[in-house]
Amino acid sequence: MTDIASRVDTHRPHTARIWNYWLGGKDNYPVDREAGDRIRALHPGIGAYARADRLFLGRAVRHLAAEAGIRQFLDVGTGLPTADNTHEVAQRVAPDARVVYVDNDPLVLAHARALLTGAPEGRTDYVDADLRDTDAILAAAAKTLDLDRPVALMLLGVVMFVEDDAESYAVVRRLMDALAPGSHLVLSHTVRHPAMPDVDAAVAFWNEHGTPKLTQRTPEAITRYFEGLELLAPGVVSCSRWRSEEQAPEEVAMYAGVGRKL
Repeated sequence: MTDIASRVDTHRPHTARIWNYWLGGKDNYPVDREAGDRIRALHPGIGAYARADRLFLGRAVRHLAAEAGIRQFLDVGTGLPTADNTHEVAQRVAPDARVVYVDNDPLVLAHARALLTGAPEGRTDYVDADLRDTDAILAAAAKTLDLDRPVALMLLGVVMFVEDDAESYAVVRRLMDALAPGSHLVLSHTVRHPAMPDVDAAVAFWNEHGTPKLTQRTPEAITRYFEGLELLAPGVVSCSRWRSEEQAPEEVAMYAGVGRKL
């Protein structure tokens, strides 16, 4: 724990802690709250985006556990624990579900080990690794998950931190290629959209002051992550509108989709 604490930088805002602040969490520092407020001033809807992405996670995991029969989840870039984390949603539906969380942020790991405990019938584990280190992720996940059976690969708000397009697509492909048929990709990504110009200003501020830097992509570019997969309806859309029970939910600058490996 001492080694983890020594890796936490409290002098520069970090995306996981700002996200936690926007979601109403307490695992953040003054530098994160200040940056979060500055970003929110540039783009007032950002808090709604964080909540919409969390609600999308819940709907996607419930669908996979209840309707697709998925019992294994690999959540890469999990972020700081809040409410309704992947294992909580999955194990409410299927107590025997197994979940492996992956992150390389020391504060995330410290809190994950302390707070993310699963149902006794299932298993929950944590891996300290970067998204790009796919071999290490798969080797560690295989200690808890059976990679010969379907797995839901959760990549929520994480591939946007891989700046190079080719590398970001290759990372997702390497992970999906290692998973069995019937596996699913659940992915969300900040979007570049002409109807949302204030998002660009917020992203520019973040990339100047925060860490890690993020890359916006168009809805078409986000859809490319699902090439070779069966894209579930309604496709790649604002995460607030993916199988939402609301009549006309507000569009947010986080797009998401779920695809099935055939």
